[in-house]
Amino acid sequence: MSISVETGMNPPHGAYAGDRTWFARRMLLALVVVLVLTAMFSIASGATDTSVVSVAWALVSGQDDLISAVERVVILDIRMPRTLLGMLIGAALAVSGATMQGLFRNPLADPGIVGVSAGASLGAVTFIVLGAGALAPVASFLGMYHIPFAAFIGGLVFTMALYRISTRNGRTSVATMLLAGIALGAMAGAFTGLLVFWADDEQLRDLTFWGLGSIAGATWIKVLAVAPIIVPILVFSPFMARGLNAMTLGEATAQHLGVNVQVFKRVAIVMVAAATGACVAVSGGIGFVGIVVPHLLRLLIGPDHRFLLPACALLGAVMLLFADAIARQIVAPAELPIGIVTAAIGAPFFLWILLRRRGLMDI
Repeated sequence: MSISVETGMNPPHGAYAGDRTWFARRMLLALVVVLVLTAMFSIASGATDTSVVSVAWALVSGQDDLISAVERVVILDIRMPRTLLGMLIGAALAVSGATMQGLFRNPLADPGIVGVSAGASLGAVTFIVLGAGALAPVASFLGMYHIPFAAFIGGLVFTMALYRISTRNGRTSVATMLLAGIALGAMAGAFTGLLVFWADDEQLRDLTFWGLGSIAGATWIKVLAVAPIIVPILVFSPFMARGLNAMTLGEATAQHLGVNVQVFKRVAIVMVAAATGACVAVSGGIGFVGIVVPHLLRLLIGPDHRFLLPACALLGAVMLLFADAIARQIVAPAELPIGIVTAAIGAPFFLWILLRRRGLMDI
């Protein structure tokens, strides 16, 4: 008997109604292709007319005379690190959002909305402003990792505080979570504003643009600073799928299914804080990726985290590269902060989710 699923495609024989595993696997393959094409477009597009194919052929063949010094610099030192950094940040933010939503058992959880990004920003701004003064010994010891480390600590503290405030007897209150996120974000904003007040003119200009979110200053140093943090988290995240699937049934049920709930929650919180902190440290505040991508994918492939987490990594990377392309083109030759673009896309989507959950929209 032929069975049709929501996608309008026919699954293989033996699949049951509502089973989206078959479609999810093909969606993952499609997202891989889309990401490759989007990355190629990101590297190829820009104000300078530079051929990516020529540069790639020159590198493979070893014939450096086929390309100019300008083409080499534009492709290898400007566009490639920007594309790679965008992919890492987009993937990390989307996976962090999906992890938080699975942990809190609520699709409204997102590092940017519930104050985690604000805490990471506070940690990063603290070292940006005081890194040459009172915190100079610590900054010198940590080297290029001092800002990601500070952002990680800030994000970790705020994530743990958010979880403790909004969770009681194993149940997380959505209203408490959102209100606590607003309060924690306001606290972080107050301390960040105080640090900005102490900043000098050069730091103030950097902080203003950084606070809006941007990957315009991407360099290989920044890629190397965050890759050792983000890549292991992305690789390890699929192993969290079983625990997150169990957590959707409640902490007590997850415990009966063999999940060490307390250890699992600590690991998930540390992962979210580390990924968010690394992203904030190099790109500033880029919001809504972590709520738009997981929710959209749940509508398409379902809530199974075995497929949801890798799909979030792929689609998150695609979304951020797409937003970066818009940021570069919409006011060319100038450039919008990418955080403005993601907010313009994500804020209406967030309102749609809220209205849908209240039953005010017939979807």
